[in-house]
Amino acid sequence: MLLQIHEPGETPLPHEEEVAVGIDLGTTNSLVAISREEKPQIIGDILPSVVTINGKEIHSIKRRMNNPVEKVEGQTPVEISAEILKILRLQAEDALGKEVKKAVITVPAYFDDTQRSATKDAARLAGLEVLRLINEPTAAALAYGLDKSVEGIYAIYDLGGGTFDISILRMKKGVFQVLATGGDTHLGGDDFDAEIAKITGCNVLEARKKKENAELDFDDAIMPLVQKTIEICKAALSDAELSANDIKGVVMVGGSTRVPLVQKLVEGFFGTKPLTDINPDEVVALGAAIQAEALTHGSNNLLLDVIPLSLGLETMHDIVEKVIYRNTPIPCSYEQEFTTYENDQTGMIIHVVQGEREMVADCRSLAKFELTGIPPMPAGAARIKITFNVDADGLLTVSAREEKTGIEQKIEVKPSYGLQPEQVEKMIRDSMENARTDMEARLLQESKTEAERLLNSLKLYLERYNLTSAEHESIISIVKDLERELQGSDRAKIDDLREELNHKTETLAQKIMDGEIKKVLEGKKVDEI
Repeated sequence: MLLQIHEPGETPLPHEEEVAVGIDLGTTNSLVAISREEKPQIIGDILPSVVTINGKEIHSIKRRMNNPVEKVEGQTPVEISAEILKILRLQAEDALGKEVKKAVITVPAYFDDTQRSATKDAARLAGLEVLRLINEPTAAALAYGLDKSVEGIYAIYDLGGGTFDISILRMKKGVFQVLATGGDTHLGGDDFDAEIAKITGCNVLEARKKKENAELDFDDAIMPLVQKTIEICKAALSDAELSANDIKGVVMVGGSTRVPLVQKLVEGFFGTKPLTDINPDEVVALGAAIQAEALTHGSNNLLLDVIPLSLGLETMHDIVEKVIYRNTPIPCSYEQEFTTYENDQTGMIIHVVQGEREMVADCRSLAKFELTGIPPMPAGAARIKITFNVDADGLLTVSAREEKTGIEQKIEVKPSYGLQPEQVEKMIRDSMENARTDMEARLLQESKTEAERLLNSLKLYLERYNLTSAEHESIISIVKDLERELQGSDRAKIDDLREELNHKTETLAQKIMDGEIKKVLEGKKVDEI
């Protein structure tokens, strides 16, 4: 007997045929497709991603999804994107002769939480339930892999009208595993046109016509942009711990991959002729349709996607503690235990950040919330379990729980602004260029944190337990030296003094231990212990 497994709440009624489509919501053009028995097909014609408001044509609204509340001609990017999605939905309903309520929608792999949430909001406004957001390169790999029955490690080079993505995937017997991803949410055909417009002094539309009519050799103008995509490819291969020689094929996706210079540089870098035997404009929508069918009617295929940037928390002295590292397969859930820094601390600010650097100031703030009600206890005694959940859409939820009381707070991370277009790439580049100095800064701050924690605990216990005057004076002398070094940046001196203080307080530590044991045993019988 064969069983079909569905998403929670997605089980169809008996004899009801669910209709779910795949949508490529593109910067320049958008498409809708449907799949039956893993044979996807485009519904209707390619739809230009253009909306007319107050007599003015709005182009490339996808590039503004990083700031979904910013208004363009009185409407937000979410509202304008919803208009495009409505047309696609109606297009599908006319062709299929039935109502369409569900869809899998593709997004650039480097879309952050804001951009993904904004895309889902646009779909809701258009009357569509989003079954899944799927990364564009992954969708293309799914369609290409099933159509061509390929296996091995492939690169999906996706250069559209407004964004660039590169994903390295391993395809094997129905399993599509993303090994690494990279990209730039502000690099595509629109930028090619803009460069030509600068050179010719004409507007973008005129420049586009000149380009299409081959009246202008624009290779020199766009060379830096195409070369930038190659550098991103190099970084993705490095993340996957692979070389260009390990890549069996390069699947070209997006209309801008038709540019001869793009194909030439891609072939030169990977050492293999790019695969262009499937329509680069359609392959993303076809892959989305296949995934839509899988989520409603079952499938033998498995998609293993990844998150593009590391996620973590701010700890003492502005240090970033990474909880989930970039290129971790999603969906995923990771837990990490933290503790209090000060004695009798009853609350904790949970600051969620995204990025590859070691210090908070060099990463992007995603959200903050507070866990209150922590029982008063010595610094370091509380147990705060922080859980990061990233769902299949790449959206993050963070919860914090104090283990002794069970007090818990949770937040669905929906930042009010997105990454600036160049920030993701800059985050990764800066993390590589500043790796040594970042780590030195982190180690110094960690040493200071450990020393301060020791000093705070020590001051509390010095008042509770009696020491000889000689012992007390010796400890106070080291305490003063350590407090003075904490104002500087000599990590070795801080660590040496901390170790010396630990050694000098061994007697005090024994008295503390004896006192705590006495508290536990007081009033209890032997058989109760």
